[in-house]
Amino acid sequence: MLDKTVSTLEEAVAGVQDGATILIGGFGSSGVPTELICALLDQGARELTVVNNNAGNGPIGLSQLVEAGRVRRMICSFARSSNKLQPNAVAFAEAYRAGRIELECVPQGTMAERLRAAGAGMGPFYTPTAYGTALAEGKETRVFDGVGYVLEQPLKGDFAFIKAQYGDRWGNLTYRYAGRNFAPVMAMAATVTVAQVDSIVELGELEPENVHTPGIFVQRLIEVKGEHNA
Repeated sequence: MLDKTVSTLEEAVAGVQDGATILIGGFGSSGVPTELICALLDQGARELTVVNNNAGNGPIGLSQLVEAGRVRRMICSFARSSNKLQPNAVAFAEAYRAGRIELECVPQGTMAERLRAAGAGMGPFYTPTAYGTALAEGKETRVFDGVGYVLEQPLKGDFAFIKAQYGDRWGNLTYRYAGRNFAPVMAMAATVTVAQVDSIVELGELEPENVHTPGIFVQRLIEVKGEHNA
């Protein structure tokens, strides 16, 4: 019987090796797999490359991972926390200024397309976004029909940590509103996708047209109920 559910957060994050690339869903505080990130902190993997829209949002989760010195490189669109008044909220900025962490800043649309390209098995692609800016430095550029383009590479992860509202034991997922954000393309772009969900439902409860991520892209599923699960 196909069943991708795991019973503990330790099982959910097992096998993350030092130096791994982790794709972490979320847009601001929406759709962030906070409990999976905290479990990764306990798991102990180091020298990680993290791909996320933010570089930490508030004191819990990714900011803790950065504060603990577990992240070597951050690939993100918004390289600061939205709350400077909370402990750990400026962890990334402090680590970056001290030279303890590398940063690759990527426009949101470009990041989404790089993830989609990796998930679709495609190669590099040209985009006009960032042409003529500092973000294009060191990258191949070309002009087509008078428009400048930057060559961008697919962005693949060893693991993806994402959050959904509902999931079934086959790994089919449904997201809640903005909680969807980067999760579908991250699930496609990772070798191992781990999804935390508010509720695990029976097979057949999810209407086919409401399945946002098919189970073929999900390897592990865990139900999480708690204060960060809003």
